[in-house]
Amino acid sequence: MRFVQKVALLFGLAFIAAAIAGFAVGGMSMDASMSTAAKLGGFFPVNVLHNGVHLIFGIWGLLGARSVVAARRYCLLSGAAYLVLAGLGFVIPDVFGLIPIGGNDIALHGAFGVILTAVGAATSMEEAPAGAEA
Repeated sequence: MRFVQKVALLFGLAFIAAAIAGFAVGGMSMDASMSTAAKLGGFFPVNVLHNGVHLIFGIWGLLGARSVVAARRYCLLSGAAYLVLAGLGFVIPDVFGLIPIGGNDIALHGAFGVILTAVGAATSMEEAPAGAEA
């Protein structure tokens, strides 16, 4: 298993764990207010949509970890998505009353975006072992 696959697997598992923990803390609440939404770890506001997004990115990471090409694609695309979410968190921290992504989430999403994008960009497909493209 190449490094990019390990990163996709690790982030996939982490996002699934965050989704489960978020559902445990916030239940099925749709509260998107930065001040009143349930807080994961006391720092990160979550609601049912936020947890659903984490679950989707988690499943995608697990599926992406199965091949080098898929893992690289996962890292590049999810990294770009998290960079966009970090930027959006400055402008619309509650995404029109749907998902809380401001506050402490901005730094976390930015870090995820930088790490994932860097790993995806640093992965050379020329070094992939035979059959890794599947």
